[in-house]
Amino acid sequence: MTIFDFEKPITELENAIEELRRLAAEKGIDRSREIAELESQRERLLRQIFAHLKPWDKVLLARHPKRPYAMDYIRLMCEQFLELHGDRLGFDDPAMVAGLARLGAYRLVVVGQQKGRDLKERQKRNFGMAKPEGYRKAMRMFQLAEKFRLPVLTLVDTPAADPGVESESRGISEAIARSMLTLFDLTVPTVSVIIGEGGSGGAIALAATNRVLMLEHAIYSVIPPEGCAAILWRDANRAPQAAEALRLTAEDALQMGLIDMIIPEPLGAAHRDPQTTALSIRTAVLQQLDELSAMEPDTLREQRYQRFRHIGVYQLTR
Repeated sequence: MTIFDFEKPITELENAIEELRRLAAEKGIDRSREIAELESQRERLLRQIFAHLKPWDKVLLARHPKRPYAMDYIRLMCEQFLELHGDRLGFDDPAMVAGLARLGAYRLVVVGQQKGRDLKERQKRNFGMAKPEGYRKAMRMFQLAEKFRLPVLTLVDTPAADPGVESESRGISEAIARSMLTLFDLTVPTVSVIIGEGGSGGAIALAATNRVLMLEHAIYSVIPPEGCAAILWRDANRAPQAAEALRLTAEDALQMGLIDMIIPEPLGAAHRDPQTTALSIRTAVLQQLDELSAMEPDTLREQRYQRFRHIGVYQLTR
């Protein structure tokens, strides 16, 4: 079980609560008052700790091994989901999941990056790092959405696209660029939600959409903090310092205009209450789809283009 340093006081209280419940059940003693007091302490502690999280704490939460992944949210949010496989070029990347779904009144295409729970699945999913065939699978789904006039929902959760030699030889940069181009050219509503890690071009390839939403404790950056620290200071151990400099939190992304909305997570983060988190995502996505569905096809494409055309902060010097 993974417990981060800032979570240890909370875990100690939770263990004490469970021990009291066990003793009460075994001996038939009413300990409800003590349990209620400890639960109240736990909630106060959760609020205190999570009100003062540092960027590096957010990185750890975004990577939490119990944090819900794309398929978890799809199962919790969607009434129906039919997964489709393959890029029609001879490959199928397990790091990229895609299919047709029903979400409320909408039939739509869903594409997401998927990580794994245990070592075997993590290796199968390549730790959520899609290869060229993953992005080509995504493009195939985007084109399917355009053909059948279906909205597109993408769930972003990747440290980066796969950087391996095989991916380079098969054109990972071209696949990322073409995925972005395909999304930009669609005339149907598109919404993306950054649910965990939004890392570099691997994330943007799924996030070139009309609306970009982000969970409260997700991150969005051009490079993982460890990589940034290794490049700037030749020391990956300075990743917490790099996390501060990268401005990778949801609050930073909203302030810089990179995203349109922050979706609140339950107290203690998404892994403590996946069902409530999924409901919050569902509500936010449906709201965005209602707004976007009222727009003309050409307007959708132009709005998407202009949104990304004006992203960025720069300063002119003489």
